[in-house]
Amino acid sequence: MGGSLPRQPSAAGGEWLEGPVVLGVAWEESEHLVRTGASLAARLGAHLICAYVDPASYLTEWEPESSRASASLDPVFNSETDFPSSHVRDGLQEILGPPGDEWSFRVLNGAVALALDRLAESTDAALLIVGGQRPGRFAAMTRMLEGSVSADLTSLQSRPVLVVPHPRD
Repeated sequence: MGGSLPRQPSAAGGEWLEGPVVLGVAWEESEHLVRTGASLAARLGAHLICAYVDPASYLTEWEPESSRASASLDPVFNSETDFPSSHVRDGLQEILGPPGDEWSFRVLNGAVALALDRLAESTDAALLIVGGQRPGRFAAMTRMLEGSVSADLTSLQSRPVLVVPHPRD
């Protein structure tokens, strides 16, 4: 993993955090985004946590207690729900190689920005990285209905959030 950089003052006058780098990845992960996140984590001497938020899931804490079949931290296994995350993990392995000291993979539940925020807080992440807004009408309509993950994260987080734009074709 390489040596870590000396602590340097942040723009807010404090020190940069020394934790891992959290990279939010989507179902169709961008190789550009993944390689950018991995490169930055390596330069910082930090572990890269690639995090996928399953859009078809939600936190069971939102269900009434009397009807909960499982807890979010120990869900009931369902092979159909494993497919999206295994697809994303396989794509990441094609780009980064097998998980290990340099990177790991996490599957999260709930709203994307809130789930990434919880992960960054619980791991004391030094930085969050997400992809920028995708071009196109469908992506614009999705942002209109669901909001922008990057905009939501910058309002939730006190740590740096890096938004990597999509490469121009």
